[in-house]
Amino acid sequence: MDELALDLARAQFAFTVSFHIIFPAFSIGLASYLAVLEGLWLLTGRQVYLRLFRYWLKIFAVAFGMGVVSGLVMTYQFGTNWSVFSDKTGPVLGPVIGYEVLTAFFLEAGFLGIMLFGMNKVGPRLHFSATALVAFGTALSGFWILSANSWMHTPAGYTINEAGQFVPDDWFKIIFNPSFPYRFAHMMLAAYLTTAFVVGAVGAWHLLRDRTNEAARVMFSMAMWMAAIVAPIQAFAGDMHGLNTLAHQPAKIAAIEGHFESQTRAPLLLFGIPDMEKAETLYKVEIPDLGSLILTHSLNGKVPGLKDFPREDWPNATIVFFTFRIMVGLGILMIALGFFSLWKRWTGALYDSPVLHRFALLMGPSGFVAVLAGWFTTEVGRQPFTVYGLLRTQDSVSPVDAPAVGTSLAVFILVYCIIFGIGILYILRSMGISPDQGTGPEEGHPIRTAGITPAAALSQDKPGTSGAPAE
Repeated sequence: MDELALDLARAQFAFTVSFHIIFPAFSIGLASYLAVLEGLWLLTGRQVYLRLFRYWLKIFAVAFGMGVVSGLVMTYQFGTNWSVFSDKTGPVLGPVIGYEVLTAFFLEAGFLGIMLFGMNKVGPRLHFSATALVAFGTALSGFWILSANSWMHTPAGYTINEAGQFVPDDWFKIIFNPSFPYRFAHMMLAAYLTTAFVVGAVGAWHLLRDRTNEAARVMFSMAMWMAAIVAPIQAFAGDMHGLNTLAHQPAKIAAIEGHFESQTRAPLLLFGIPDMEKAETLYKVEIPDLGSLILTHSLNGKVPGLKDFPREDWPNATIVFFTFRIMVGLGILMIALGFFSLWKRWTGALYDSPVLHRFALLMGPSGFVAVLAGWFTTEVGRQPFTVYGLLRTQDSVSPVDAPAVGTSLAVFILVYCIIFGIGILYILRSMGISPDQGTGPEEGHPIRTAGITPAAALSQDKPGTSGAPAE
């Protein structure tokens, strides 16, 4: 396969996976948020939680559908552009992806219909259970997908047969490979933060127009609690993930840090331009000794440089150096917004601070950008391997010609921009509508028409078709 065809195949997969990852990152967090909203409504009887549940349910349905469609398109490329990779890793990754379909996807598909359309048709227990199971299914899907991806970074529990295929030897080691716990925690927290900042931005948008908007106040408060609590936890999880990466993928760390020479008491490079040809980082702005302290938790710790490894095994430091700093910079802003909201909450000005609301509005897309930057960092940092240290990217591709790959890439870009552009526009327009607009929250709801409270309904075992408890 020529170099151009390889680059186009990589570009095509990068484009489709980038489009795909933003939707699961949003739907994982949003499904859990919907479960919390419905649970709070059933426990407290406050109609504002029901209004918010219905408000975000429509948005979830569109985001979930786009996530499924973009995922299907992405997986086809394993057969068209990456057939050698599929053949070599199929005995390991095939069953793991199969488990995701048989458990998580079937769970989501089985209860999604009840969640979306069953509120007036089933009892409150069953509907809430369906919502909770869809939320669990999205998290379980993340579990399997990240297990498969982590195995590509830190392969374990396999043997290689005579045909050069990776054959399972220990499924526990395959699923719970060395980087999986850290990658899974980091990604799930990222999904929850992504949703929190979208919800917070929407709440801020409506508060800037009407500070008395009850639904906007509730969603903004919940989002800021998530930012204040989860963002610092994410920083800790990222630090643990970094230590794990240093242990198992030291060349990636060297590229991320922009170090070409190994150093003791290494500085932290705040800015620079890694030059792969000259094998040095230009225009460096650094803090002495802080790199070793962060990466090794010791001032005297040794940080590897790219020259410690064969040049043909170097990842592209120019890309990962900047994508990593984008991710970290946004993480710092997330923590700052969370702490700022705590201060405003303590002073009683959480809903009356235009500065806070504008800050939250600007941070609305930050989760998506941070997820993409982090994904580019970890995947480009794995290069030039598809299975780290064992299977090179150039040895994983199908024997296809550059014109064929280029044509399909152009079609993907055109179709994605039209279809997903329309879907994203619909979501944004839906977010622009106040949750208090539209029909009353109680209209046609079986619990309210039965004349009982949501909390009391939880004690009923078998609701009838009219919504009243069965005799």
